[in-house]
Amino acid sequence: MGKDDRYTIPLKSLSVGTHTYEYVLDASFFSGIEDSEIKKGNLTVQVTLNRISDTFELHFTIKGVITIPCDRCLDDMEWPVDTKETLFVKLGKEEGEEDDNLIIVPEAEGCIDLTWYLYECVALAIPLVHRHPKGQCNPEMEQLLQAHSAANITEEEEADPRWNALKKIKEN
Repeated sequence: MGKDDRYTIPLKSLSVGTHTYEYVLDASFFSGIEDSEIKKGNLTVQVTLNRISDTFELHFTIKGVITIPCDRCLDDMEWPVDTKETLFVKLGKEEGEEDDNLIIVPEAEGCIDLTWYLYECVALAIPLVHRHPKGQCNPEMEQLLQAHSAANITEEEEADPRWNALKKIKEN
């Protein structure tokens, strides 16, 4: 993932107080993220940044729709995103992370690239299991899944003859 100046905020040059930034995350944003599960999207992002001396508090509001693969049929599906996150940033000597929501930006650099953080906010809004609503998956894939489902295996196919031999030994 390369640095994208569209999502870079020059922290050092900001005056004390509140600043607002707005972004749109679309297919071009997600195509720049390597190995992204998110194929495309149409999200609006509002970042409210409050500077207090060398400390910055960033509040993110992200709303819209993303396209991700269905876990069941692998076809693309739209998923709504409506999330709010907060990030704290300090200017310091070296780049670092003190915890999940507090990062240190080198004072010499004086700016922060929000690209990866924006992606993470969206990715964390995706549930572990994401499937089409019942009956909306690809019908061909549904048939294949049904044909290969464990529920269709008969008891004879399921039993390995070696287990039966072991059961006989155990019974004796």
